[in-house]
Amino acid sequence: MTTTTIVCEHCGHTNRLPASAPGRPKCGHCHEPLPWIVDAGDADFAEIAEQATMPVLVDLWATWCGPCRMVSPALVQLATERAGKVKLVKVDVDKAPQLSQRFGVRSVPTLLVLRGGEVLARQAGAAPVNALRDWLDRALTSQQDSSQEVRT
Repeated sequence: MTTTTIVCEHCGHTNRLPASAPGRPKCGHCHEPLPWIVDAGDADFAEIAEQATMPVLVDLWATWCGPCRMVSPALVQLATERAGKVKLVKVDVDKAPQLSQRFGVRSVPTLLVLRGGEVLARQAGAAPVNALRDWLDRALTSQQDSSQEVRT
């Protein structure tokens, strides 16, 4: 199973998080929520994003895309601000052509908010962090989510 390493902003403890697991990640030391940021592709998107038990912010991007590189830090900031409330899943469209086709990606970045595999919101193009925050918060308030935790 693919894992990622996250350093807790609250206590500095290093946590290893699986790319896919039920619940919400919390620091193994101080138990504060952790941002969950992972990569996915055609082969593992269903397991990582669609089966997630929390809302998922999907970033469909490309390495050659300037606006994608500009919006990426804003998305990481949002995932950090919304730790325990949203999972950020980054999909390189050049490496995931089936997902690009499935979601009708015509331009990058394309952002989606998923809940249980269902698209709740869609945003094409880069936007400032404040606009993205408002868009994400509107999408998240449209659905209520459960409060399970992932143990690290």
